[in-house]
Order: sequence, then structure tokens, then C-alpha cells
Amino acid sequence: MSILEVRGLRKVYASRFGGSRVEALRSVSFTVEEGEYVAVMGESGSGKTTLLNLLAALDKPTGGTVLLDGRDLSKIKDSALAAFRRENLGFVFQDFNLLDTFTVEDNIYLPLVLAGKSHKEMASRLAPLAQRLGIDGILTKYPYEISGGQKQRAAVARAMITNPRLLLADEPTGALDSRSTDELLRIFAKLNSQGQTVIMVTHSVKAASSAGRVLFIRDGEVFHQIYRGDDTDEQLYEKVSDTLTLLATGRSKNEA
Repeated sequence: MSILEVRGLRKVYASRFGGSRVEALRSVSFTVEEGEYVAVMGESGSGKTTLLNLLAALDKPTGGTVLLDGRDLSKIKDSALAAFRRENLGFVFQDFNLLDTFTVEDNIYLPLVLAGKSHKEMASRLAPLAQRLGIDGILTKYPYEISGGQKQRAAVARAMITNPRLLLADEPTGALDSRSTDELLRIFAKLNSQGQTVIMVTHSVKAASSAGRVLFIRDGEVFHQIYRGDDTDEQLYEKVSDTLTLLATGRSKNEA
């Protein structure tokens, strides 16, 4: 069952006075099935961050549609967008986006506080999640007192505490060392194995190789996609690397 449908998506940015136009996305179409783990890759300027912003309803397309559970995101009223994101989408960012004046616990609680949930409900949701992510021992600490890997796990907890339909990650391993990267990718894999749908934008071949499908964007269009199938992480790593070489050289997939 498709949870996300992207149809003919276009995004054109115009300068303030209309003097120049940049076509960030041309005609992007794909679907994501419920429970899929999809990585999106492409060179800087390829349109992948624009795509993520449109999927997150942080921007509106110039043309085409994004449907989440059949609902057109571009038709949601501005006054209802914040609540829609909070109820349906979880976000994990490269720079964590934690508030240093809040404890880890309060950072994680924030989306539920905004949703008006009781402290009892917040605590009941956090306890099993914190234990699963291995952060139950740092909940009373502040972000500046913990490591980058711990910050990212806290950010994952904040994204997951609302039980989102879709988990969106923007370069989630970009600020992490190799050990913390491995830990985060294991967490994503485990969440996905439990049914969580994940879409991750990444430059990291290693991160992409942990996904079930890798979608490649070039010049605002879908260039190619790879399904894991029975491949190991190592085998998928090689296929992703080969495709990135094609992207860099400007060759088409048919010329490989």
C-alpha cells in the first residue's frame, strides 16, 4: 500500500524581481510503500533538498502533487500545516536542532507539548522509546553535555515520539563520527523493521547502503533507482558507488 505518491513534481524559484528563474525540480514522480526505507542521493544542487522540503510541506510545488495517505499537501491551509506536520511527520536533521536551554527530555517532549498532551501521556510514550534508543540515562542532561551521537539519538526520539506516518531525515549522519554513524544507521534499520516508513536524503554511500531502495536525483529529475533485493550492505554499496560515478560523469544509465 502506497503511503506517499509524488506525481510530476516541479519547483521553480524566481528572483525577487522575476529577473531569473531556477528550475530546481522538473518532473519527479515516484511512490513510497508503507514500511519502506528510501534513501535519496544526488550531487549538490540536484534538487534533493528541495524535494525533501516539498515532502515535508515546508514549501509548495510549482506543479505536480505530493499525496500523503491520499491527501494533497499543497491543499492544506497554512493555518493547519503546523498541526499536520506534527501529527504525521517526524524530522531528523544534520545539526540536531536541539535547544540548549532545554534538557534532553524536554527537547523530546516539545512536539507533544505543542500538541497539548498531558505529562502522563508524554512520560508513557518517552519511557519505552528512550530505552530502545539507549538514551534513558541522559534525559536530565542538556544538549551541550552529551556527545554528537547522543544528540542525534535524542533528535530521533523527538521525531518518533509523535508516532509519525513518515520519518524524514536530512543528512542525519553528516555531523557524526563513524561509530555514531553506525549506531544511527542501526537505529533507523530497527525502526524500519518495526514498520516505520523512512525517507533519508544523504551524501553518504554508507548511509544509503542501509536503505531498501536508493533514489538518485540529477538536474531536478529522477535519474535512476536501485532496490536492495537480496543484496548485502556491501553489495548495495558497490552499486550505489557505481551509479554516483555515472552521475558525476554525466553519463546516462543506459551507457553504463
